[in-house]
Amino acid sequence: MTTTNPLAFLGEQLNAWREAGTYQQLRILESECAAEASFDGKDVINLASNNYLGLTTHPKLIEASVAAARAYGAGSGAVRTISGTMTLHMRLEERIARFKNVEACVVFQSGFAANAGTVSAILTPEDHIVSDSLNHASIIDGCRLSKAKIHVFQHKDHVAAERILGELAGKSGRKLLITDGVFSMDGDIAPLPELVSAAEKHGAIMMVDDAHSSGVLGRNGRGTVDHFNLHGRVDIQVGTLSKAIGVLGGYVCGSRNLIEFLYQRARPFLFSTSHPPAVAAACLAAFDVLEKEPERIENLWKNTRYLKAGLMDAGFDTGMSETPITPVMVGEAAQAFAFSRALFEDGVLATGIGFPTVPEGKARVRTIVAATHTTPQLDRAIEVFAKVGKRLGIIK
Repeated sequence: MTTTNPLAFLGEQLNAWREAGTYQQLRILESECAAEASFDGKDVINLASNNYLGLTTHPKLIEASVAAARAYGAGSGAVRTISGTMTLHMRLEERIARFKNVEACVVFQSGFAANAGTVSAILTPEDHIVSDSLNHASIIDGCRLSKAKIHVFQHKDHVAAERILGELAGKSGRKLLITDGVFSMDGDIAPLPELVSAAEKHGAIMMVDDAHSSGVLGRNGRGTVDHFNLHGRVDIQVGTLSKAIGVLGGYVCGSRNLIEFLYQRARPFLFSTSHPPAVAAACLAAFDVLEKEPERIENLWKNTRYLKAGLMDAGFDTGMSETPITPVMVGEAAQAFAFSRALFEDGVLATGIGFPTVPEGKARVRTIVAATHTTPQLDRAIEVFAKVGKRLGIIK
């Protein structure tokens, strides 16, 4: 009897990626996540983290985490709907709701789960979704899981979004207009005022994923809704606890009825064990820091302007970026990954990103600056980018 390996095709695909130069080796973090950190035994300037405000190492978050673990243990022991809802979870949801100026909030185990779980819970196959072409994968997966009819508009084209909503007028089913607040690969900001007006005009549900604007835009980091002063006009706000907040998780904010409905029907919430006490407590502490230390956001933007200017002065194309997410456009994936590897060897960690995360031909090395980077660190990073970019022929 001949024995065959039914998973042999996986190894074949991995080898094909290696030969094409697009295979990505995981970098192993061997220190705290800081502006300068140790990966794979090498100290590098870290431009690859979502730790925008440096809160992963903030003493108040660490103290809160340790105290909660000692008081309540290492885990909650169950999903939220059985016996896993702790006082800390409810306090966190109430704290976020106040921060975002909404009625209520529900916390999910990740931002991905928050997006996918919400869209798939509130819509049916009879409904319609109008979605930006560059929306995050979690939005795309949520749309597919809902089995609603999906209508995609060109990136940030609010005129096209409104036209689609107009064409759907009179058709059965609910309409959902959904966008990222800040787009994770290009760092540009959605035209939220125009999209909100379009949703209101056509009676659509307006949903914004503010993962990359939480802690970055708006007063004390309240996000794009606050940035554009659209309070009360966005039905569903998604945020993250895993980026600027510095810990782990995602959340959805909106009306009390929305949150109660998600308690009952959002599958990631229903079927995932709740956050450990240490995580919930650290998240609570992070929102206190956002309120009390606005200088962190000010420094984030100062560093953002400094790095962008340095990269552009060196001759790099930083695309459409308007935020701390600053892509260095390269083109082909193999070259982007080679660029990333060479940067690492010279002391800078910045991730190469290619298809399918971004469209073919638009590969880039993505940088994300943090509030905790020093000017000498940024100068060194710019110097390394310029040296390696010239060596590889990306700039002249």
